[in-house]
Amino acid sequence: MSLVMDYMEAHELLKKFGIKALEAKYVSSADEAVKFSLGKPIVMKLISDKAIHKSKSGLVKLGLNSKEDIAKAFTELKAKGAELRPYKILVQRQVSGGTEIIIGGNTDDQFGKLILLGLGGIYVEVFKDVSVRVCPISRYDAESMLEGLKAKSIIAGDEKSKNMVIGLLLKVSEMLVKNESISELDLNPIILHDGTYDAVDLRIIKK
Repeated sequence: MSLVMDYMEAHELLKKFGIKALEAKYVSSADEAVKFSLGKPIVMKLISDKAIHKSKSGLVKLGLNSKEDIAKAFTELKAKGAELRPYKILVQRQVSGGTEIIIGGNTDDQFGKLILLGLGGIYVEVFKDVSVRVCPISRYDAESMLEGLKAKSIIAGDEKSKNMVIGLLLKVSEMLVKNESISELDLNPIILHDGTYDAVDLRIIKK
């Protein structure tokens, strides 16, 4: 039997391995969400094991920065949550622009833990331009994963970006190897922006 790890539990696990994820927290009221935003744009999501395609199902509200917009989004998500119990409402900082990538993980019966890199968001399904390796990976493996992508110049067009993505792959590989209970991992998207990155959506499946 598999189990989806709680979002904030996954958030903390990433942090332990030095993997950056957007600042986030669960809220139980619109007022809590307003305090979290501090007047800056936030994203609000409904988190439920029954909600697989959050964006397609209208369970993600973007660009919220006024009290009115935040209150309206909270009310709408709460209404949708009634059909998806148990659920929680999550707020995150919003990142604008950047390049979306995916880093995934899976468990193969023969080879063990696998790690995947590609363009993220909707592009992973459209272009299917991905690289896969068996964990643990070395720096050489991580570099060859990036070099093997048609989109390599989009993902990492300069040496600094290249080193950042390679370092990120090594950290995710280490996390997969050191956590035997993880059977699947989906960090999609991770947004590369302003010389840094943030994992925006996290999904970890445990055995």
